[in-house]
Amino acid sequence: MIKSAFFGCTALTLSLAPSGAFAQDTAPASGAGVLDSEAIVVTAQKREQILQDVPISISVVGGDQLVKQGATQLVDLSGYVPGLQVDSTGTPGQSTISVRGVAPVGPSQTVGIYLDDSPVGSSSFYARAVGLSLDLLPYDVQRIEILRGPQGTLYGASSIGGLLKYVTVSPDLNNVTGRVGVEGFDVAHGGDLGFAGQGIVSVPLVPGKLAVSGSFAYRKFPGYIDNVQTGAKDQNDYDQTGGRVSLLWQPDEAFTMRLSGIWQNIDAENNASVVQDLATGRRIGDRWSNNNYIDEPFEKDFEYYSAVMDYDFGAATLTSATSYSDTKTVVVQDASRVFGTLYPLLTGGAFDAGLAPFTNTLDLEKFTQELRLTSPGGGTFEWMVGGFYTYEKSGNLQVIRALDFDGNPLVGLDPVAIASLPSKYREYALFGNATYSFSEQFDITAGARWARNKQRFRQISSGAIVPTADDPGRSAESVFTYSISPQFHVSEDTMIYGRVASGYRPGGPNITFPGVVPTVSSDSLTSYEIGVKSNLPASGVSLELAAFYLDWKDIQLSVNFDGVTGLSNAGSARSLGLEGSLIWQPVEGLRLGVNGAYVDAKLTSEPPPSVGGADGDRLPRIPRFSGSFTADYAFPVGSNEASIGMGIRHSGGRLSLVESNPDTVRAKAYTAIDVNAQMTFDERWTLRVYARNLTDTRAALTRDLSTDGLGQPYQFSVTPLQPRTIGIAAEYAF
Repeated sequence: MIKSAFFGCTALTLSLAPSGAFAQDTAPASGAGVLDSEAIVVTAQKREQILQDVPISISVVGGDQLVKQGATQLVDLSGYVPGLQVDSTGTPGQSTISVRGVAPVGPSQTVGIYLDDSPVGSSSFYARAVGLSLDLLPYDVQRIEILRGPQGTLYGASSIGGLLKYVTVSPDLNNVTGRVGVEGFDVAHGGDLGFAGQGIVSVPLVPGKLAVSGSFAYRKFPGYIDNVQTGAKDQNDYDQTGGRVSLLWQPDEAFTMRLSGIWQNIDAENNASVVQDLATGRRIGDRWSNNNYIDEPFEKDFEYYSAVMDYDFGAATLTSATSYSDTKTVVVQDASRVFGTLYPLLTGGAFDAGLAPFTNTLDLEKFTQELRLTSPGGGTFEWMVGGFYTYEKSGNLQVIRALDFDGNPLVGLDPVAIASLPSKYREYALFGNATYSFSEQFDITAGARWARNKQRFRQISSGAIVPTADDPGRSAESVFTYSISPQFHVSEDTMIYGRVASGYRPGGPNITFPGVVPTVSSDSLTSYEIGVKSNLPASGVSLELAAFYLDWKDIQLSVNFDGVTGLSNAGSARSLGLEGSLIWQPVEGLRLGVNGAYVDAKLTSEPPPSVGGADGDRLPRIPRFSGSFTADYAFPVGSNEASIGMGIRHSGGRLSLVESNPDTVRAKAYTAIDVNAQMTFDERWTLRVYARNLTDTRAALTRDLSTDGLGQPYQFSVTPLQPRTIGIAAEYAF
């Protein structure tokens, strides 16, 4: 049983913390600044289009609005974007994203992440992409596009539930521009004040033809969680540092080249994890507290380099998008209550219970290349064809140490286990997409993608409780995805659309152990959606509604094979729901927004007994209802400009596991309020204040039952909603 627990953790690259991820919601507004669909240009279909005209359910969040609201992590979006759920450890860079109830129940992500024109993060399960989503500070981000529903045709693997796309600020070819700002903030129940500083500058080197920009941002977050075991105070602090350099060259109207380099470091002392007493369900200690024996630091270094070139031949534009990224991550977890309590059993009483630090070191190098040829827009027939290639090389080293309570190695038992899982992933793809306008009122968009991936990995293990081994594995698979979307333009301001689309998560080689299936196939999802988008300028109303049904098959799940945990295609599920957002501008300067999402995600087959669950079970981490209300008012103050805003976000109750599992626990519904205000003087100086979670609502983003090495529960583990955070910032623009 002990070997099974270790192999289930290492081979599937799942941490000892409960896996899962799900739901919250959101909408337009001040809270996160979902933008007006009539005024926003997006690149969701890899060409510039007005948001209102895109037959996909999309939300767009402006980077300036995130800065204004004091929103600095992906988890801050999940209250304001319909259908988006972000689970987090409370530290940036440790987030799991899901859309429309498509939970990443396996070890690989279900929502793809793009940085400008290229994907980031791994497509393989062995690089543990599911819990390590890219979390950029918003200062140099122009906007974030969130695409709902599978995006397999244009964006490929691991966008089975949707896509999140960062679009960065481009250099200004004609003007010297820039901003510099500082910020101080206080987190309730914490110790020191937090601090942030950032700056960005753009300089034309050859006016109209060549420009360069650079940015730098730093954020120091103070902790607010104590450790009742060690006496440490405010121990979940972190530093986040990042920068970007970009060069834009446009020698003539036909050719454009943009080079970019981005780096970011996240250094956290501990996660924002707290515990509750098993008997009472109440927190341990006077404040949010945990009881870890050892610290659980997290560090992540991210580097990204890209080159995007466009050449307009007149009849079509050729685009080349090349990227290289290198991500290094170290995660430490306290496994003392899982493995450390077993030391007497493992050694026949020779050792007492002790410490068990579990260190997971991951290194991912990723190269991507895409070539696509795109017709001009605005004609009767618009088309795009392209090819894509990616190569990933990843390392995944997992080590469990055996120490006494003074930190000394237990000779003969230390290390408990070591597993190294180096892997390689290659993918080739061809894709095409086209729109034909039958009339001014009726269009059809259709696309298809063929992809083939090849994977190799090695399972190298040793230690006191696992056999010494070096076993290889490999797999190869071809996948076809498609989309079709009819659009009916009722008027210039209103469109009704339908969409049928498919997506997939790659399979791959399984752990090498007797009785375990050698490979896992891709799981697949087909989405059926109907929606309406309407902008009514005369009434100041913008409305979007969508209804969807998702059919998810061959889900990759952890399954017990005669005492050993591996992956298998072992389940099916469906998710159906409604999403809506309404923006109303009744008078000049005032903007009101309401949004909501109802998601009903359930299993449609009974998984193997070792997985748990039953046909009809509700999927974990997903609130049935979530939504928000927002209000913003901009007004002049003499020759200056001012604005005030507020947002109320609500998330329904969520389950930790499928509902029939006896270890399932519930995180209660919660509602939080955010407010902000700012004034700009002489179009240069800006002073702003904000408060997130104004009423200091105490709520759980995630809540799970913790079990020891023998499977016995001993406490609840909770990621809390960040306490009330009040900030004040000043900025100078030039």
